[in-house]
Amino acid sequence: MLIPCDFNLHTHTFRCHHAKGTDEEYVLKAIENGYKTIGFSDHAPYIFDGKHISNFRIENDLTENYVNSINKLKEKYKDKIDIKLGYEVEYYPQFFEKEMEYLKSFGYDYLILGQHYTGSEVERWARYTGHKTYRKVDIDRYVSQVIEGVKTGEFAYVAHPDIINFAGLKSYYVQKMEYLVKELKKLDIPLEYNFLGFSDKRQYPNDTFWKLVKKHGNRVVVGLDAHYPCVYEETEQLKKLYMKLDKLGLEPIQNVEEILK
Repeated sequence: MLIPCDFNLHTHTFRCHHAKGTDEEYVLKAIENGYKTIGFSDHAPYIFDGKHISNFRIENDLTENYVNSINKLKEKYKDKIDIKLGYEVEYYPQFFEKEMEYLKSFGYDYLILGQHYTGSEVERWARYTGHKTYRKVDIDRYVSQVIEGVKTGEFAYVAHPDIINFAGLKSYYVQKMEYLVKELKKLDIPLEYNFLGFSDKRQYPNDTFWKLVKKHGNRVVVGLDAHYPCVYEETEQLKKLYMKLDKLGLEPIQNVEEILK
């Protein structure tokens, strides 16, 4: 069986309104369970035009609190674990330049691309990618936004790249996902096999997608997508995930430096 890696770059905090525990509790659980690197990548505060307030990401007035907290933990536990500061960010073309200016003003170690909406969440026609879709246009928009986002060069890897929830569009899904996988292979960006989706039995990880990843030889990274500190001690479930990867013929990246170049 494949050996679980000793890092995780996909960790959320209470600031996103759907995760629990203190920042330090995540760090301590990671240390207890043999992790060498923990990366915090909470849902990034986003700079929108107008008065839109997201209910699933860090609020803008908590950005400094998030940054200061993680940086203090970096120093406190520097002899026990390497702590990285990051964000999970959507690629919303019309807001992205302003968003990057804002995040860079605080500093960070890395970003991961997690495309939870097509278009952007402020547009009436936007679709949440986790909801079932019967429309080809939603798959098309998802694929194009992920590719455009990766081409910015701002992201370390793509979180749950198979999140788009198709229904009754199997042949079209396969066609578009193969195109996505091939384009992301050209861009040499790792794709995340998501532990939260695996353990919760969500629509992702999707075997059809990962067979395409195997076919085209994309790099793969395991992300816990931790929303509770105890996720770091779910070793038995994690072993099952690695058995699944082994069955699919996929070998995830073992060295965090291959991602955070």
